[in-house]
Amino acid sequence: MTESEFNDRVDETLGTIEEILDEADSDLDYESQGGMLTVKCENGSQVIFTRQPPVTQLWVAARNGGFHFDFDAGSGRWLRDSDGAPLAEVLAEIFRLQAGEDFAFPF
Repeated sequence: MTESEFNDRVDETLGTIEEILDEADSDLDYESQGGMLTVKCENGSQVIFTRQPPVTQLWVAARNGGFHFDFDAGSGRWLRDSDGAPLAEVLAEIFRLQAGEDFAFPF
């Protein structure tokens, strides 16, 4: 995957996350700046997404840990590098724990 393709995939993924968070029942604030998306939950905790072009990964930092995701062209999904868990499932769990809300992420 080229750097341009990687950046396009990350931009699309972060844009989708923002759209879903806009529909949240709780008070979630987010800020996107310089390839990083920071989500602030009502309880003061944060979820931070960063792109890592040198390793072509999307990184997610949350209360329950830091996670690295590789894009799998075969499945068209971001998968956690440690165990292959899909980004959608990991994010659903993160937001359930930190925001007390259930989201269905389409990727």
